Order: sequence, then C-alpha cells, then structure tokens
Amino acid sequence: MLQRDLARQWNGPVLRPAWWSAWKENKSALTTYRFNRPGHPTAGVLSLATKRRERHGTRLVVHDFWAVSQPTAAAMLAFLGRHNTRAETVEFRRGALPPYPTLLHNLHHFRPIAESWHPWMLRILDIPEAVRLRGWPADLTTAIPIEIENETGDSWDRWMLQVKAGAAEIAPTHIEGQVTFTRRQLAVWYAGGYRSATSARMAGVHATSQKALASLVRSTADLEPWLPDHF
Repeated sequence: MLQRDLARQWNGPVLRPAWWSAWKENKSALTTYRFNRPGHPTAGVLSLATKRRERHGTRLVVHDFWAVSQPTAAAMLAFLGRHNTRAETVEFRRGALPPYPTLLHNLHHFRPIAESWHPWMLRILDIPEAVRLRGWPADLTTAIPIEIENETGDSWDRWMLQVKAGAAEIAPTHIEGQVTFTRRQLAVWYAGGYRSATSARMAGVHATSQKALASLVRSTADLEPWLPDHF
C-alpha cells in the first residue's frame, strides 16, 4: 500500500499482484529496507541486490526506491553511499529511479547509473485503462486528437486524449488526429521514452501540429510508470 500511495505522487499507481514482492525478492535475491523514525510509520522502502562485476568489485542494483519526502530520499541515498564500500556503482532500475535527480549527489563517491528498461517491449492491451492509471502532470490541461494503429496493424483508430488536474482519459472520437502513433510508438510515448518533440519525430512519430506533439511529449516526460521486468 505504501508503494502504491507513493507511486501516485511520483510515477502513477503501482499495481503489483499479491505474490509479486515475495517472488521478486526470491528471484533477484533482494534485500529490503524500511525507513522510519521511532514511533512513526514507514517513510521509505528500498530494495537492492549486490552483483559482482566481471573482473573485480561489486555493484548495487536498486529495484525499489520509495520515499515520502526529499529528506527521506536523501537519507536513503546516504545509506546507499555507505552500504557497501566495495561497490563501484549504484545502478537504478527504471522503476526505482528517484524523482529528484539532484539527490543523486548524496551518493558521494559512487557513480549512479539509471538503467532504462526497454519501453518498446511494453504492449498496451487496454488503452483507456492504461491512460487512466498512469501518472500525469498536475499543471497540464490539454485535449489532443490522436490516431493509433489497431492491434492487427491494418487500420487506425481515432482517439481524444484529455489531460487535466493530474488525471487523463482517452475515448474514441471521429476527429482527425493531430499526432499518429504505431502501437510501438504508443508504448514508447506511454513509458516516457520520448524526451522531446524532436526525439519523437526522429523515431517516426507523425504530427500535423508541432504544438500537439510537444504537449504529448511533455505529458509523459516527467512521470514514468512502473514497468514490470518481464512481459
């Protein structure tokens, strides 16, 4: 529940099945730490694994990093910096990347690495539900008609995406789209894989309106949804 509450603030809801945590901890040999002040509820959750490097030394791989505030996140990062003196790097999996990159400086002499899991492997089966559950910018209000390739790839469906007050919904429409996504391009956009309108255009995203494309990229650039390790 803590992870889901915190995910609403950072990356959108985390919908993990009940068996996930125990299975993941066992599969990846994770060690989980909970951070709290005496007599107070848990304020942070950190899970990590230690991996040996090919030649020498070790690295820490962070799978979960959830904190209720910047001070808690800073304390957790400082803890990571002292965790294993033989570790040369601290690697954050995509879903564990802290929301404030400047806090990474708290890792002291370590060189943090943010590993980007492959967003093009994401397959969105239920577009309206995926959009509803994702995190969205609270300061963005927009309505953009888009066209998305259907599952069989033989036609295009028209949708109206509306974002307002940190929430979004998408519904079928008859209005011609200003931005056109293939199913794979949709997955990359949804996962926050496009960091600018230019990068989206270079990836083949077609747009009749530069403003619409820029708004779409902005809507997913800051908040990245939790993505499972396996598909």
